[in-house]
Amino acid sequence: MTNTTTLLAQIANRELDSAFADIYGTGEEILAAQRTRYSAAINRYVELFGEGDVDIYSAPGRTEICGNHTDHQHGRVLAASIDLDAIAIVGEGNGDTIDFVSEGYDPIRLSASDLSLSKEEEGTTKALIKGVIKGMQDRSYKTGSFKAYVTSNVLSGSGLSSSAALESIIGTILSGLYNDMSVSAVDIAIIGQYAENVYFGKPCGLMDQIACSVGDFVEIDFADPTKPIVTKINFDIQANGYRLCIVDTKGSHANLTDDYAAIPAEMKQVADFFGKEYLRDVAFDDFIASVPKLYGKVSDRAVLRAFHYFTEDQRVEKAAKALHENRFADFLSVIKESGNSSYKYLQNVYSNKYEDQQPVPTTLLLSEHYLGDNGVCRVHGGGFAGTIQAFVKEEAVAGYKAFIENILGEGTCHVLNIRKQGGIKVM
Repeated sequence: MTNTTTLLAQIANRELDSAFADIYGTGEEILAAQRTRYSAAINRYVELFGEGDVDIYSAPGRTEICGNHTDHQHGRVLAASIDLDAIAIVGEGNGDTIDFVSEGYDPIRLSASDLSLSKEEEGTTKALIKGVIKGMQDRSYKTGSFKAYVTSNVLSGSGLSSSAALESIIGTILSGLYNDMSVSAVDIAIIGQYAENVYFGKPCGLMDQIACSVGDFVEIDFADPTKPIVTKINFDIQANGYRLCIVDTKGSHANLTDDYAAIPAEMKQVADFFGKEYLRDVAFDDFIASVPKLYGKVSDRAVLRAFHYFTEDQRVEKAAKALHENRFADFLSVIKESGNSSYKYLQNVYSNKYEDQQPVPTTLLLSEHYLGDNGVCRVHGGGFAGTIQAFVKEEAVAGYKAFIENILGEGTCHVLNIRKQGGIKVM
């Protein structure tokens, strides 16, 4: 651990610039922003807990690249961490007390020895903290008290997984304080999912947590969700002349639970026809040969969504292989195909309940019109509302951002990059 006064002096003297550059990228504007951000976080920690020795931890948000709605069928997913993150200034706790303050929220105090489930705590940060601690203990990792101030620039409600970033940073804190950073990134992800499922009360999959915890591009095979096969792919899109843009379409996710639930339910109808629990266990050729027999047995949309699953699962392999072999143009072609399949076959770009409200298709139209050969775009995440994703040539980024924000509003286009690290101890 390092004294807070020492850290503030090191930041002011630019002694930590190399660490910041490794995480966030080079350029004086980027480094200056992180100096300001980290200094403010340390000062806030001192206001809350007093001067003392601390560690600093970071965990990023994530973006889904390919594999739209395949994980719940034990399929494959390609995701990546991004250069927006949660950072935590962390000191040793007193007794078994955990003091946790997240910027903009009321302070949380809990006992590390009281991890009882509480219905009233569902949907709260306190539930996530308790769940991560319990998940650590269940896997025989050490846990204990700490005091932390956390600030995050991972956009809430944007499909960039601010909750998974928070779970990842809590797990990384416990790994650093009590386990010599020996807890694997995949274990932290599995523990985060447990916390969100059991304590937070949200039945999420594992993709978000893995992408936030592992870092960089990750290909994830969910053939056995309890033991996912995770392959990290070190690839720099900026070195290939592109940036990642996430655009907020201003569509609301409210009242869309039924739309999301219908996708796995309809895919399951097709799996049931073959006597299987998941589409992963059905051969694609058998599905194609049986399409005439499926009519009348399942809905037409279930057939379309099953077709999307099979072809999307194949696209993940193609996209990952293209990155491994540094064929970025081929990667972009696969991403465009993936977006078209989500639109045509998965049909998750707008809700049939609100057919007069189509912000995602409209934003895709605007993006394709403006970008032409300068990028590709697709629906991002679960769909129906929310955000789109675009890979844009560096020279077109400023114009694209200005064009989109002139229509959708300032701050709707977020220009990002892929981050190499997942959950880490910064210093």
